[in-house]
Amino acid sequence: MTIKKCPLFGICGGCRYDFAAHDYRDNKSSELPKLNYTHDAIWGGAGCRRRADFAFVDGDFGFYKKQTKDIVNINNCPNLLPEINEILPNVAGLPWTGSGSVLITKCENGIDIVVDSVVPNFGPEFKAAVDKLPLQIIRFVWNDKIVRKYAEPEIKFNEKIIAYPPRAFLQPTIETEQILRNMVIESVGGAKRVADLFCGLGNFTFATGATGFDIVGNGIKRDLFKRPLLVKNLNQYDVVIMDPPRAGAMAQSKELAKSDVKKVVYVSCNPNTFMRDMEILNRGGYKIKSLVPVDQFVGSNHWEIFSVFEK
Repeated sequence: MTIKKCPLFGICGGCRYDFAAHDYRDNKSSELPKLNYTHDAIWGGAGCRRRADFAFVDGDFGFYKKQTKDIVNINNCPNLLPEINEILPNVAGLPWTGSGSVLITKCENGIDIVVDSVVPNFGPEFKAAVDKLPLQIIRFVWNDKIVRKYAEPEIKFNEKIIAYPPRAFLQPTIETEQILRNMVIESVGGAKRVADLFCGLGNFTFATGATGFDIVGNGIKRDLFKRPLLVKNLNQYDVVIMDPPRAGAMAQSKELAKSDVKKVVYVSCNPNTFMRDMEILNRGGYKIKSLVPVDQFVGSNHWEIFSVFEK
C-alpha cells in the first residue's frame, strides 16, 4: 500500500517524521538509544492507528500545531484507521465550548469517544448534536458522564473479548499489539508460573495463562509503583512479564533484582526509563538475551523496546 504524505505534516504537531518519506526509517532510527540490539527494528504500518488524542479550544477541534497550543483543524488523518476518519468531520463539527481533550478509540464493535474538559458538564445543545452522530459511535463520555451509549465497547486479544473502560490503555495498533503478544508468548515458552505486572486489560495475561497485577484492568488490584511485588511473592514465579507506563518499573525492578525469578520479559514504551531499569536488573545478575526495537508509534519519535532478561 502506498502511503501519501500528510498535507499537514510540519504544521500539525502529531508527527515528528514524515512516514511517507523514503528516508523515514533512517530518520526515525536516529532516535534509538545506543544499545546492543539482538534483532533489527520491527516497523509498524502507517494508517493503522486505532486511537488518537485530539484537543478542542473555543470551538476549534483537531491536533495541536507544532510546538504550540494552537489548534490545527483536522477532518482526516492518514495515520488513523479509516473507521475513525469516517466519523471525524462529524465530531469536529460538534458545538465545542471551553477546552479539553478527546480520546477516540476504534473498538471491536464500534467507536468510543471520551472527553476530558475543565467544563464540568455538557449542555443541551451539545447533547442534541451528539445524538445525531453516526451510529458507529457507540459510546460518548464527557468527564465520566454518559452523553450517549448504544453498547458497551469491547476489544479483543486473539479470541478473548474484553469490556473496554473509558481511557483504558491500548497499544496504538492491532498489528503491533499482536507482534508484541506473539514475542511475549514465545519468550514465556509454556512456563506455568507466570506473573504479568502492569497487565492492564490483559493483552499478555490471557495468552500466557499469567496471574495479572495492576491498579486497573483485569488483574489483581495492586499499585505496583507504591506496592511492588516483594521477593517472597516473586519467587513463586518462573517468568515475570512487565509492560509498565512511561515512568518505567524502578521499584519493581529493585525487587526483581533480589529475586530468584529466572526470566523477565520487559516491554517498554520509554527507552530512557528502560535503560535505568535495565541497569538495576543487570546489577541483580540478569543478562539480556533478546532486545528488539519496535516502531509502533508511527510518525512519532517514540520507540517500543521488547526485551528478555535471564539469570
